[in-house]
Amino acid sequence: MEFFTKTKSIKLRSHLDKYLIADDDCETVRQSRDGSTKRAKWTVETVEDVTNNIHRVRLKSCNGKYLTATDTPFLLGMTGNRVLQTNFENGLERKFDWEPVRDGFQVKLRSWSGKFLRANGGTPPWRNSVTHDDPFGSATQDWVLWDVEGVKLKEENEEMNELLFSESVDSSFDSSGDVSDSESMFPISVFSLNSVSSKRRNFTVQVRVLL
Repeated sequence: MEFFTKTKSIKLRSHLDKYLIADDDCETVRQSRDGSTKRAKWTVETVEDVTNNIHRVRLKSCNGKYLTATDTPFLLGMTGNRVLQTNFENGLERKFDWEPVRDGFQVKLRSWSGKFLRANGGTPPWRNSVTHDDPFGSATQDWVLWDVEGVKLKEENEEMNELLFSESVDSSFDSSGDVSDSESMFPISVFSLNSVSSKRRNFTVQVRVLL
């Protein structure tokens, strides 16, 4: 549990040296080697079960959705079930709760069903997939082990600066829409047009004097 109490945000790295990623579709999750993306960051919410003296966590993605252990099979006939990012639902809290189980310097995350968050490898569709399942034999016992990396405050500040910059740029483009087409086609001030007219009048007067 101490892995999750020292920081507000974490990244989870699998035995394949890949990170748990929240996809842009706001539903699926997978593994990726790109740990620098904001989609690899998960906000930690702690849940205390005082009655049973069990400490659990909920992990919220950058999309504002929670890492969820479903009861839907990843593939029909297989034991592993799908792990998704979903909106929180009252009454179904258990599907969002993960119990950290320390294993040396790593951690296993146990779902409501007693199975563990598992990083799969191999050929598609297993490659880069994430399920909650049991390890079967010594060959896959490491598949449920995760390294927990705390997100440094510097990284969070950089992401916030990027967000503010993006909003500033969008705001600038929106305000430019207030300018009419005629103004954008003829970027000449009223003063400059008057100046041109004045010069023409002076030239006409000079010609008349000469004549």
